Amino acid sequence: MKRLGTIIFIMFLAAPAARAQVAIEVSKITCEQYLAFTVADPRDINIWLSGYYHGKQGNTVFEPQRLREIADKLRSECLVRANSNLPVMQVIQRIQ
Repeated sequence: MKRLGTIIFIMFLAAPAARAQVAIEVSKITCEQYLAFTVADPRDINIWLSGYYHGKQGNTVFEPQRLREIADKLRSECLVRANSNLPVMQVIQRIQ
């Protein structure tokens, strides 16, 4: 019986951890949440936003330097206290 318990314990440790799938409503992410990493890593949000806006424009060209420039501008705008509660998507529309 002890052997069975040991085998079950080892199988438990070897089993991959289950990952919860999380859906995020990007249009509701505020600058404060963006800067604080509370929803997701800002780099991931930047990549998503880039794909979203490029898709809306039918543009399939990826420009890493442009992504960094817009991400830097977004971060700067989000650091402005007056923008802290604004949705990131609203702020990014002003800087593009």
